[in-house]
Amino acid sequence: MTVPSALHRPSGSPPSRRAAARVAVSLARLLAYLPPGRIRMVLAVLRAGARPATYDQARAAREAVTGVSLTCLGPRGCLPRSLATALLCRLGGGWPTWCVGARVLPPFGAHAWVEAEGRLVEENVPDGYLAALITVPPRPRRRDRRAP
Repeated sequence: MTVPSALHRPSGSPPSRRAAARVAVSLARLLAYLPPGRIRMVLAVLRAGARPATYDQARAAREAVTGVSLTCLGPRGCLPRSLATALLCRLGGGWPTWCVGARVLPPFGAHAWVEAEGRLVEENVPDGYLAALITVPPRPRRRDRRAP
């Protein structure tokens, strides 16, 4: 039995933003084939020098990614969607917290998402619904050691 459904694709991004989103999605699809530890290591290197992304920056990146990729838009596209969102934020100079975890309530289900400013970015689930097992947060800035 099939269930009819419709996916809402955000639109209206400028061509340069769509091109950057396509690059991020392509890289994310390659990264998604790696084991979780390797993904974490690659993302930890890529986040270097980035400032923490704001919620609005992460939301805009997520919308751009889902606007160019049906895979990322679909219900089973959480891993490439979260990776592409983080990568697109990085192209803009920011970095959200990239997370992989599971639902807290049964049935068990693995999920990947991004957070910014301590909030889930456009996941439409209540607080505490997901428990992170692997995270790659923005790297804390080094303090200026010359200050008194």
